[in-house]
Amino acid sequence: MTVALYPGTFDPVTLGHQDIAVRSSKIFEKVIVGVYAKSPRSLMFTVEERIDMFKKAVAQYRNIEVRPFEGLVVHYARQVGADVIVRGLRSGVDFDYEYDMAFMNKKLEPDIELVCLLTRLEYQFIRASLLKEVAALGGDIRNLVPPHVAEAVRKKRKQSR
Repeated sequence: MTVALYPGTFDPVTLGHQDIAVRSSKIFEKVIVGVYAKSPRSLMFTVEERIDMFKKAVAQYRNIEVRPFEGLVVHYARQVGADVIVRGLRSGVDFDYEYDMAFMNKKLEPDIELVCLLTRLEYQFIRASLLKEVAALGGDIRNLVPPHVAEAVRKKRKQSR
């Protein structure tokens, strides 16, 4: 069985993230969405909230699991038995970052492969940090995230006022 790990912070999960997970589930027998528990970035949602949002976004797909992780992605991949790390590419900037990371990961764990999926055209501009900024300024993000995520962002914004 080929197991793929799709790692990220997912703060919050976007339609682009959901799309990469679902498309991966059609290629690999099992996809583990690894939600990075501790980030040096300032996060809007707790790891538990991010996991819950992603689980709801992929609930109908039986071969997708959502779990927290800490530490190096390749070490977590090895721990969960993943053969592949999946990443979504939106632009050349993403490619440059993933290119460098792929060689480092290959040095650390030579048997784990990287598979990059090109983001669908309609999701290429979506970044979680950008949509949080739009939401903070009163913009409508409902067409960028699953409905339950839009509601969670709205509630979080209300709480922080």
